[in-house]
Amino acid sequence: MLLNPTQREKLDPTNDHDFYASPRFVTHVDDGFIDQLTNLYQERLQAKTRILDLMSSWVSHLPDALEFAHVEGHGMNQEELAKNPRLDHYFVQNLNDNPKLPLEDKTFDAVLIAVSVQYLQYPEAIFSELYRILKPGGQVIVSFSNRMFYQKAISAWRDGTDAMRIQLVKNYFKSAQRFSKPEVIINVSSLPGFLQMLGMMGDDPFYALVSTKVNS
Repeated sequence: MLLNPTQREKLDPTNDHDFYASPRFVTHVDDGFIDQLTNLYQERLQAKTRILDLMSSWVSHLPDALEFAHVEGHGMNQEELAKNPRLDHYFVQNLNDNPKLPLEDKTFDAVLIAVSVQYLQYPEAIFSELYRILKPGGQVIVSFSNRMFYQKAISAWRDGTDAMRIQLVKNYFKSAQRFSKPEVIINVSSLPGFLQMLGMMGDDPFYALVSTKVNS
């Protein structure tokens, strides 16, 4: 079993729809993280392809220079998704209640999960769905930092170190069986110790895992 029941628990067990009912028109990571994510998308994504931005919001961090054939958005707040200029279409769905995506088999070239994988209670079901909807050779890019809505992150994520979280996402890919070994991208800047003692914060750490659907 990928996760035991305790590891899937959240501090706030109320329905996620209630938590996300009000829109949050903010970014949840700093500008440095966003720049790195946009640059990664610029390097790895191809123009004129079909993209699924899973667990999205009012901004997708996609590079302006790339035009896609279709960008499908998913999230938990309709107002946020409606404001996202990169989405051609979107749907609202609580993946913790229903992991089945309303999307056809083998129809997407890439899936993006930005700073939100920590909220999935049944990630093995979701990653199986991602495998289903991806074209052969399609890729998944999962990015995260050390920020989160603490009360809504699952216990396995909340209580882990960043290294443990990287391993957790690796296991998510492995649970779907036919993804390639994930490439891990890490950029963690640190301040000198005396600046940390003064309470100054460094940039948000940047973590990304990139994996490809093995041809089938």
